[in-house]
Amino acid sequence: MATIELTKDNFNETLTENEFVLIDFWASWCGPCKMFGPVFEKASEAHDDLTFAKVDTEAQQELAASFDIQSIPTLMVVRDKTVIYAQPGALPEEALEDLIKQARDLDMDEVRKEIEKQQADGGQSQA
Repeated sequence: MATIELTKDNFNETLTENEFVLIDFWASWCGPCKMFGPVFEKASEAHDDLTFAKVDTEAQQELAASFDIQSIPTLMVVRDKTVIYAQPGALPEEALEDLIKQARDLDMDEVRKEIEKQQADGGQSQA
């Protein structure tokens, strides 16, 4: 599946209509982003059952700000409309594949329970 470009106009729709979305927040002037781009593209071709998307932080500053993106590239993984991973840094191919495997293996019912527990505790506990 081809990587799609996310904008503020299609962001919510994309996350609502897809169970598993990997999002690369990037910019054209960013060296590490240029290094990570081909790794992200290769993974998108290997995992055609997942949605791979990119957010150009220069063109979509409002969207990047809404997720408090301060460093790029930042990779975000969203499953069932829940952010399960969001970290800056260009991952090597093996690390991205491992992250995808871990994200696939997550029990989302357990994730939701943990989030509810954290919210009930006022965000004091750690996942």
